[in-house]
Amino acid sequence: MMQATRVGRVARPERKPSSAPASEEKAPVGPPPPLALPLERYVLVAWVLGRERAADLLSGLGASEEARAKELLACIAALPSARRQAKVAVEFGERADAAARLKALMGEAPEPLRGEIFRRLPPYHRTLFPGREVEPADADAPPALGALAERLIREATR
Repeated sequence: MMQATRVGRVARPERKPSSAPASEEKAPVGPPPPLALPLERYVLVAWVLGRERAADLLSGLGASEEARAKELLACIAALPSARRQAKVAVEFGERADAAARLKALMGEAPEPLRGEIFRRLPPYHRTLFPGREVEPADADAPPALGALAERLIREATR
């Protein structure tokens, strides 16, 4: 009889009972397999999933990896919140709905801010707005307008 254990997976035949007793089975000997991801990514995931439990989540690595992971965790915990969020966004990429969020942002922003946002968008995001062209920076615009535009772009895409 075949049973599927998860939706979307191919059913596997049932296993036959092993003839060897459990006490005779030996654990694999040798070093643990290498990490599939860079250690810093593991630490970031641990921080995102459970800030208070991040050190506990990393305790199952190896002795040398665990010590290095705890050092990285201390560095990440010491960063300001915005820097941590930016680091996570850079490591794990843009939001899947970034284009829709940018279009909504451009639709809601007043015209001076809209022009500044468009000027600061990367070229691949500018293609979302084919009717717009990059205009020169307004000399009378306050410097905070540029900072606001950059912040809104970051929040829309990450």
